[in-house]
Amino acid sequence: MTNDKEQMTKYKLPFLRHPDSKLQFLWSSAQVGLLIFPLLPLWGSVLLGVALLGTWLIKYRSIIRQPHNLGFTLLSILLVISTVFAFDQKEAVLGLSNFLPFILFFAAFSVLIQTPQQLRQVSWILVSTSVLVVLIGLGQLFFGWSTSQYWERIFGWAIASGGNPPGRMASTFMYANTLAGYLVIAFVLGLGLWLEEYRNSKVKTQNSRVISYSPLRLFSPTLSLLFLTLVVIVDFVGLILTNSRNAWAIAVFACLVYALYQGWHFLVAGVTAIATTILLAAFAPQPIAELFRKFVPAYFWARLNDQMYPDRPVALLRKTQWQFAWTLTQQRPWTGWGLRNFTQLYQAKMHIWLGHPHNFFLMLSAETGLPATFLFCALLGWIFIAGMQLLLNSKTLKTEDRLIFFSYQVVFGVWVLFNTADVTLFDLRLNTLSWLIIAAISGVVYRYSQYDKFIAKHI
Repeated sequence: MTNDKEQMTKYKLPFLRHPDSKLQFLWSSAQVGLLIFPLLPLWGSVLLGVALLGTWLIKYRSIIRQPHNLGFTLLSILLVISTVFAFDQKEAVLGLSNFLPFILFFAAFSVLIQTPQQLRQVSWILVSTSVLVVLIGLGQLFFGWSTSQYWERIFGWAIASGGNPPGRMASTFMYANTLAGYLVIAFVLGLGLWLEEYRNSKVKTQNSRVISYSPLRLFSPTLSLLFLTLVVIVDFVGLILTNSRNAWAIAVFACLVYALYQGWHFLVAGVTAIATTILLAAFAPQPIAELFRKFVPAYFWARLNDQMYPDRPVALLRKTQWQFAWTLTQQRPWTGWGLRNFTQLYQAKMHIWLGHPHNFFLMLSAETGLPATFLFCALLGWIFIAGMQLLLNSKTLKTEDRLIFFSYQVVFGVWVLFNTADVTLFDLRLNTLSWLIIAAISGVVYRYSQYDKFIAKHI
């Protein structure tokens, strides 16, 4: 009987252990760091930094053997070269801080994260803390919550009563679009966990090994599913209140992808119908649009077609920003103008301050040149394709682990989509989470590819 209990504990609490005992402390440090990161970014960064440095010290040989790290090393060299030829070298040097530390972070965490159960644990941490972030945002919008300068010095963030910009939820992030980027990640991971729990609630098994290893399942499978239902709803409400068109479209896209993956064609039809109705209300000819506007709130269709903000300066339109960024790329296609140089170049031309051109890839090409941009995109494509190959062809990835890995692939895809109309680079928390997702996929792919090679060799 005792052995049975020990066996149950072994299978129910895998998130407390790392497959490599040498990395156990670092894995625990990383989990705590991620847990407090959205609300205590400074302390979260310290713990994540401990995990980063420790993993490099212990697993240096494993890290340098991974082939994609050679590509990121070359990318780092190209970024440094672009800094040498930058229009403003001081700004470009500061811009390196948005890349080089995170490349080291990626290399370490692609070794620290190795298993699907670790993916689950990271997902649980991120979706759980997102609830607190949205609740703070609701207080900001509807109860006038704000913070003092002392609060910002201690916690590293501040909230402005009524949102930033006014009327749009920003919560603990500096701007509504930044919060939208964070909530997109949490929402997609939350959907993945919810689908896994829903599937497992329908499967009757004789032992607990088939059940997904969620922390709340230790108390009650029903509690686990109810909590995730609440999380998904709260995050979706938060996404709506950010008033980010980009995030709205991506959330709908993610729902469609999951529905297709599950084979829920009725849900695909329903989501498509709702999305089409909103688009018709926003963009159809006037008589047709008026018909659909009787059912669709102006909050949605007026935001989509920009009637909510009709008199915006031309310089603030994304089309203008993208054209200017591409012009910069054409003028310096090899080395670019230097990281963080877009802002002052745009201000000199348009006489208006703008932090970025609302497209990460165009910004990268303008600031670092086409070779660095193509290399970065190639590395991302390599990791994503390797992830799809693992999902479709691996003989060692268990059936019950495919959904959680698929959810990370979906997050990867929506991160790329989000960055075609915005830039997540300049927020420490959002940039860290972006590299974390890519590292997690890479780490699991590398581990399972080694398993597959071993099996193929010995068959």
